[in-house]
Amino acid sequence: MIMDNDVANYSVIGRIGEGAHGLVFKARHIPTGREVALKKILIKNLEDGIPVNVMREIKALQLLRCKYIIKLHDMFPRGMSLVLVLEYMCSGLWDMLHHTQQELTLPRVKTYAQMLLKGTRYMHAHYVMHRDLKPANLLINHEGILKIADLGLARLYWPDGGRPYSHQVATRWYRAPELLYGARYYNEKVDLWAVGCILAELITKQALFAGESDIEQLAIVLQHLGTPTEETWPGHSELPDFHKITFPESSPTPWPELLPGVEPHAVHLVKSFIMYDADKRISAKEALRHQWFYNRPAPASLEDMPKPMMNKLK
Repeated sequence: MIMDNDVANYSVIGRIGEGAHGLVFKARHIPTGREVALKKILIKNLEDGIPVNVMREIKALQLLRCKYIIKLHDMFPRGMSLVLVLEYMCSGLWDMLHHTQQELTLPRVKTYAQMLLKGTRYMHAHYVMHRDLKPANLLINHEGILKIADLGLARLYWPDGGRPYSHQVATRWYRAPELLYGARYYNEKVDLWAVGCILAELITKQALFAGESDIEQLAIVLQHLGTPTEETWPGHSELPDFHKITFPESSPTPWPELLPGVEPHAVHLVKSFIMYDADKRISAKEALRHQWFYNRPAPASLEDMPKPMMNKLK
């Protein structure tokens, strides 16, 4: 672990991008030669201290030490900013889905799915829910290892519930239906819905539910999964925003139409995540034992995974 607390020990190579909370630079740790990412977060008002979402990200990264979760090396103040020193990740799953010329074969898809599930299993075993899993937050290093990143919305949860959270979390396409209906009491199962959406996107190269607004997102989900009932979704009518809008009655779209040309075991795994009733969603631990991973073709070895191109520096 790097413990320098001194910006002089880092040589900035270039800017990677700009996130919601600051700039991200590629840099080299001079004493070791290690490439790192410097996430520079502006502190707008020093009297208010470090923003709560930044503190949550730091706490989560300090707690979660897993091969499939991005590593926080260090952090230090820099003027009116706080700099997080993260391991450098040269690409991401979003780029793999949209811009790479290397084919995402089924064996490679299975391996990325396993990495995502292992990282998610580790988070949930430590009672952390990410609340914003999506391809853009799944980064890939030069060895081809996928890691969960951007834990700014991560929160500790209690299995028995009991405390409210904001429903304004998760990027729309990957937002669980209970969140779309304004749920304040939820748990890690919102991550599992997102995992199902990501898995479907990995297999088909298209977003499963792609709404242009929150209302349209909910309408698309209801249209495809069918109008919920007390049997398929106990308690849904008691959610805060349920009575604010009504939708036409609809029957569920057959899964072979939702995932055309996809083998039955893969459809079954996706369907096991995409359930109205959060309590019935398959866990990451259970999903790793799913038959789909044992069918041919087998998941790709790490040597056979695509080696990402380096981030274009700005």
